[in-house]
Amino acid sequence: MLVKTFGSAVYGIEATTITVEVNIAAGTKYFIVGLPDNAIKESYYRIESALKNCNYRMPRQQVVVNMAPADIRKEGSAYDLTIATAVMAASGQIEAEELDKYIIMGELSLDGTLQPIKGALPIAIQARKEGFKGFILPKQNAREAAIVNDLDVYGVESIKQLVDFFNGDLKLEAEVVNTRDEFYNSLSNYDSDFSEVKGQENIKRALEIAAAGGHNVILIGPPGAGKTMLAKRLPSILPPLSLMESLETTKIHSVAGKLSSADALVTVRPFRSPHHTVSDVALVGGGGNPQPGEISLAHNGVLFLDELPEFKRSVLEVMRQPLEERRVTISRAKFTVDYPSSFMLVASMNPCPCGYYNHPEKECVCPPGVVQKYLSKISGPLLDRIDLHVEVTPVNFNELSSDRKAEESELIRERVIKAREIQIERFGERPDLHANAQMSPQMVRELCKISTAGQNLLKKAMEKLGLSARAYDRILKVARTIADLAASEEIQLEHLAEAIHFRSLDREGWAG
Repeated sequence: MLVKTFGSAVYGIEATTITVEVNIAAGTKYFIVGLPDNAIKESYYRIESALKNCNYRMPRQQVVVNMAPADIRKEGSAYDLTIATAVMAASGQIEAEELDKYIIMGELSLDGTLQPIKGALPIAIQARKEGFKGFILPKQNAREAAIVNDLDVYGVESIKQLVDFFNGDLKLEAEVVNTRDEFYNSLSNYDSDFSEVKGQENIKRALEIAAAGGHNVILIGPPGAGKTMLAKRLPSILPPLSLMESLETTKIHSVAGKLSSADALVTVRPFRSPHHTVSDVALVGGGGNPQPGEISLAHNGVLFLDELPEFKRSVLEVMRQPLEERRVTISRAKFTVDYPSSFMLVASMNPCPCGYYNHPEKECVCPPGVVQKYLSKISGPLLDRIDLHVEVTPVNFNELSSDRKAEESELIRERVIKAREIQIERFGERPDLHANAQMSPQMVRELCKISTAGQNLLKKAMEKLGLSARAYDRILKVARTIADLAASEEIQLEHLAEAIHFRSLDREGWAG
């Protein structure tokens, strides 16, 4: 008897429907074809044990399993339930009438219970697109898939529940998630707030500018000055995710298996902080079975690189293209996958190996030339993509012990949102642009015009401070953001002056 069931394969953040055909005929062997990997070939042993332990039987005849389309490689253990259902239907243990209306996915344990799968959300989206009635999957992934409307999502805990459901002995309740309620109720749930940071008002101002314009920022200062504490609070002042951004971010985390069973949507902007020993593949994504890397997991959020010079040079250099194009393309011989990676880069570093160069109280003990060598670990092309260079100084005792409450993130966020609204209106004809940091050089010339006095100020600053040529466009972009925060149509002299202040690492002689 021939039976068909349907599963799904995830490539990048998109899903492709897979047809699992099972034919039982005279013979004794078990064959599985259609480019399965080892995990799928081993499914025979998991399925046989699961069926036996749930008082079902594995047919003692020739069983041929074909996974179509046969020219696409199938990977992972999530097809266990798809194959087991088809085998049982072909052997007459399940009613097969309704099978073609459902996508069925899940990894089987030996006792017949189900383990969670990756990529439930893109699979559910594709199932709805192709007109399937429902999606049956492990209970742990049910909320994640249920945010897709017009699709019945059934979370099951064991293969026995699935068999009883198709045989009419059990009525399953479809998982229901109100997507908009889920989204709006958790939109501003941040564990940290800028009001917890004592002092550092100039650094908070720099991060407000960075958030308003989507600018990349690097914090330079001695140990214990608060660089990490400030960076971790940056997502709390970024504009809230839109529903489309939330869905796109959730798809990436779903594919990577980063969503917990309690999560249905990623509703706050991601904050990813990989260790400096991270490999280039772990950072940008890839591998034999391509997976999203840290920069894609930080999509629509913040990627924080602590102690930037300690990262391997090759790891930092692979970020250059994604920073410009805001997506990563991973190519293999037979296929290519794209992962979005539109993120804000926030980096921190000590100014020298000992950490106390330019410290107001402690003396740097690094030998001559060591500071410059330490900073040279960060290449010019990467530094060119960082708009704000911010020097962080230690907080004194009076500020630390003060009872004065600092400004809350919510108030800063309101100003950031207003500035972003101005930018969205400015880029109305370009829906792919939503922040000043994404402007091309041509757009900078058109939208960041300054007066003759401003040109003279910028010329003097570049000559006197020894600013590099690459600083010119960056200063204009940052000045445009500062003007937007002030709701000013024109870039004023004070906006330019403040933007010039944030180019520390471009100054000649900064590192001796």
